[in-house]
Amino acid sequence: MAFLPCRRLQFLPLDNRSFARAVEPRPSTTAGRTEFTYTGVNPGIATSNAPNTIGRSYSITAEVDVPQGGGNGMLVTVGGRWGGWGLYLVDGKPIFDYNMLILAHYRWVGDDPLTPGKHTIVFDYTYDGPGIAKGGSGELKVDGKVVATGKQPNSVAFLEVCDETFDVGIDLRTEINAKDYQVPFAFNGKIDKLTVKLGPSQFVAADKKAQTAAVAEANN
Repeated sequence: MAFLPCRRLQFLPLDNRSFARAVEPRPSTTAGRTEFTYTGVNPGIATSNAPNTIGRSYSITAEVDVPQGGGNGMLVTVGGRWGGWGLYLVDGKPIFDYNMLILAHYRWVGDDPLTPGKHTIVFDYTYDGPGIAKGGSGELKVDGKVVATGKQPNSVAFLEVCDETFDVGIDLRTEINAKDYQVPFAFNGKIDKLTVKLGPSQFVAADKKAQTAAVAEANN
């Protein structure tokens, strides 16, 4: 049986590449932006339209209203059980958890539960670049006071887990850390405003060349 050319039948050939397709640029409505602001619950945002924290310093600020009885739930997350990060409250305590592709969890945890009422939670992260998959140091702050500090030795190299989403106020699909919570883990308070600010990318020319080489190898 002869196969007719794709052009004659007016369809594109199937593409069985995996990693190569994953790292190729996607159309994005947020390309070049360095500040993102959200209010309330915003679930299921594609990672191509979300803040890209890979290979750079960043700051996350959550202005929240904690209910009586204590706060629980996700403030913001990207990724899931196979890798990603999340900023959330468990029994009122603020937590930032970076899931390093299930190989390790780097965590910042405040000692004291937040009291009912309005609070500002900030996670500031400084990337140890330039270079690919470097580590960095972070500070978790509540109302201007540092409640946890820490370092991580490495980070995700090129892209977030492709079958997960960026979520504000809830966690769809899979959890960052099943020991802390189960999805959907909706925040039981109110998110007045959530802001993500990105520093410049710290990938250098050699890093981009390595990425291109990885794509070429995948294509072979």
